[in-house]
Amino acid sequence: MTRRTLLLAAGAVVAVTAVFFATRSYWTANNAAAQSRAPARVVPVETAIAQKKVVPVRLEALGNVTTIASVAIKPRVESVITAVHFADGARVKEGDLLFTLDGRQIEADLKRVQAVIDGAQAQLEQAERDVQRYGELVAKNATTVVTLNNAQTQANIARATAESNRATLENLKVQLDFTRIRAPISGRMSQANVKVGNFVRPADAVALATINQTSPIYVSFSVPQKTLPDVRKALQAETATIEAIVPGETRRAGGAVSMIDNTVDPATGMVMVRATMPNTDEILWPGTLVNTELTLRNEDAVIVPSTAVQVSQTGPFIFVVKDGAATVQPVKVERTFDNQSVITSGLQGGETVVTDGQLLLSNGTKVAPRGNRAGS
Repeated sequence: MTRRTLLLAAGAVVAVTAVFFATRSYWTANNAAAQSRAPARVVPVETAIAQKKVVPVRLEALGNVTTIASVAIKPRVESVITAVHFADGARVKEGDLLFTLDGRQIEADLKRVQAVIDGAQAQLEQAERDVQRYGELVAKNATTVVTLNNAQTQANIARATAESNRATLENLKVQLDFTRIRAPISGRMSQANVKVGNFVRPADAVALATINQTSPIYVSFSVPQKTLPDVRKALQAETATIEAIVPGETRRAGGAVSMIDNTVDPATGMVMVRATMPNTDEILWPGTLVNTELTLRNEDAVIVPSTAVQVSQTGPFIFVVKDGAATVQPVKVERTFDNQSVITSGLQGGETVVTDGQLLLSNGTKVAPRGNRAGS
């Protein structure tokens, strides 16, 4: 039975194989005909119009906000703080009173020195009267010349004593003025590191407070060496403008480039540029990292959305829609700004380019645009 079963199974396999080869050509011909009758695949895509317009030549870089002036407030006399006249973080103007120190000892020294001056002035007046009287007596041979000379010496001593103490008095007045510490610049105060009752000295390592100038203020950033000629030309032509954008802030701070560093960093190939920002509304804060946009000039160019630009092993390219089909167009991208790409070759402006759906495209693929978007 086993042998008979095997023979029957082998016969069945041979019969099926014969039927398959007999009908293969029929099914293959029908499948090819069906495929030839099927419509070509159409890929839905989003498109935009390449526009030719005036666009800015702009350099973007990460910048840092730095103060033009920063002053650590320190005492110039040894004394005790009797008053703090500002709130932590307050904005102050040049000349505003910040701290008052105890000046009673200096005031007492002022009165003492003034008394010494008054006494020396009285002695001087007496000595000058003696000189005048002895001079008259010497003219009459009623006294000796030595007496006159001694009187003149006493007058000189009294005069010198008065002048010396006047200098001491001026020095004490300066020290008394040091007990009233005023803002040397306008700006923002830090917190007060000492409070009323603290004894302070000029040699203390910790400053009483720090004041930072916030208006105007500096923004420093670096640009590549290859852009340096364009930057210098723009500065000479006075066409360069700069804006700083603080992350999370909707407003922008404008200013002007005030300096280009005199050396290119050989390690990075970058050169530092510094801009002065008026910052009257204090958008910029010292130490903040900002995005800077240095606009050198405006020029005509063809722009497309950056999403239209694709990259292959041979370089960037764009799918251009023409006669309902996508065509690969190699392009050269000079720069990007505001999610737009500036095309220097490959497009003339006015072409319809694919901005979404490129993964399903190849050269010649039929497309169905879902809608055009402006290229700007």
